[in-house]
Amino acid sequence: QVQLVESGGGSVQAGGSLRLSCAASGVTYMRYCMGWFRQAPGKEREGVAVKDTRGGIVTAASVKGRLTISQDNGKNTIYLQMNNLKPEDTAMYYCAVAPAPCRLDANEFKSWGQGTQVTVSS
Repeated sequence: QVQLVESGGGSVQAGGSLRLSCAASGVTYMRYCMGWFRQAPGKEREGVAVKDTRGGIVTAASVKGRLTISQDNGKNTIYLQMNNLKPEDTAMYYCAVAPAPCRLDANEFKSWGQGTQVTVSS
């Protein structure tokens, strides 16, 4: 049973930074993908960035250059460094795991964390 625990959300002003963390346990895939998705009220869940355990990264064009995914393989933990945050980044952010290959498609991810809220004020 995969368990994912996110942390690091909060409220910041536009231009500020946050760092999200997601600790995974129970992952048994030989090669897998971990990533971040977000969902704003009234909108569909969208992919932010995903990372393959072999190093490949896919990042949404809308956040590239501001939101960066990284992974600590030794701890099976991923991070999302969020810089120059904008009000449109306000959403619940979810961590997820899926077998490789990595795609920014929420339908391919079957294991999800509980989410962490990010709120950016103007």
